[in-house]
Amino acid sequence: MAMNIVIAGAGDMGFHLAESLSYENKDITLIDTDKDILEHVASRLDVLTVMGDSASIDVLKNANVKDANMVMAVTTSEKTNIVTAMLAKQLGAKRVIARVRNHDYLLEDNVAYFHNLGIDDIISPTMLCSGEIHRMVKNSTFSDIFEFEEGKINVMGVILDQYSSLVNKRLADTRTMSIFEDVRIIAIVRDQMTIIPGGNTMLRNNDHVYFVSNKKASESIAQLTAQREIDIKNVMIIGGDDLAFTSALKLEPEYKVTLIHNNKERCKWLSERLHSTLVINGDYKNIELLIEEGLEEMQAFLALTESSETNIITSLSAKNHGVYKTIAHVDTREYIHISHSIGVDSLINKKLVAANQIARHLRKGKVEAISGIYGVDAEFIQYVISKNNRLTKKKLRELHFPETAIVTGVIRGDEVFIPDGDFKMQLNDKAIVLALPSAKSSLEKLFN
Repeated sequence: MAMNIVIAGAGDMGFHLAESLSYENKDITLIDTDKDILEHVASRLDVLTVMGDSASIDVLKNANVKDANMVMAVTTSEKTNIVTAMLAKQLGAKRVIARVRNHDYLLEDNVAYFHNLGIDDIISPTMLCSGEIHRMVKNSTFSDIFEFEEGKINVMGVILDQYSSLVNKRLADTRTMSIFEDVRIIAIVRDQMTIIPGGNTMLRNNDHVYFVSNKKASESIAQLTAQREIDIKNVMIIGGDDLAFTSALKLEPEYKVTLIHNNKERCKWLSERLHSTLVINGDYKNIELLIEEGLEEMQAFLALTESSETNIITSLSAKNHGVYKTIAHVDTREYIHISHSIGVDSLINKKLVAANQIARHLRKGKVEAISGIYGVDAEFIQYVISKNNRLTKKKLRELHFPETAIVTGVIRGDEVFIPDGDFKMQLNDKAIVLALPSAKSSLEKLFN
């Protein structure tokens, strides 16, 4: 039986959720007040649409929330989301999630109030995104890093340059290198295409390569790819909205942070609430000003203004002025695919970060966790082997795995395996699979 999911809000976040879930056997209903947006979504995705305000009981009844396994209220209005989630739960929805803006709501003591109102989870895209930015700055050698089971298995993204010993090698030829016992290349992004590589795949300059490794092999990936490691001490942030504020708040205990914003009143507000961040009022589009304020002494530059274009362009300028790590926030989904090809180290989009987080609550097939990669059409899905069947009786290469999926790692108690074709899974193993959208329905069959 298909899962019934109701999504309130068909903006970027609601659309991304509906899109990533519509590949799987799920019945999705989208609610929005904007008829044009709903028509656009209906023309692209196989979903039902209901027009109206999701905080209305009639509209929720029309969307059939009484039979919903999950209702996600992700409109741009926090109040609408809270009321929608509360009503949906009263009307019979099994699980409800509300998107919020107010950081105080997320404090441990306050989350209980929402549980008492029947809301199962609240999420703040801004807070999730600033957490992600903090992690990217900490692991600055890599464009992306994913940890599974508290870091027992790590996946790292690296952009190969001409100095890397891997460039112009076939994947099969790299396996003789001793390091490849605990490390495997699981995906390559080239010209906006995601490739799950085979032995004959050639590695090229500027490929965005994803490695999987166990904990102890993580350092060797940086050596292997000839990435220079830089100790980040000084960070410059441009922008002054919520994301810039929460990111500065997270980074200032460990780094020397300078924040530049063009609104005088907001700068005053920020300097009263940040502890050690140097807040400067000025035009962040003016590169001369950024240089005066120390751009060339920075190791990291975070462009978090409200304009995607400004963020991309200033990040490229920062790169040209010798900044080691640049992160740009982009609101436009289309830009995410082009980030690496134009030279920005990492792009981040808070709606996608939040949508990936919500999608974790949803997977069936004994799924424990899930992460999407920016600009990559694949995502990691963590399954638990819950019964003895062909998964435990056959070697991986005999399982007729879809070509667009790969088992990247297996966790068995405290042991970690980076499996090859001869590997056999056992009951209670946790398997981490990287899958392109086309593989998802076959995987659900395999793992269910």
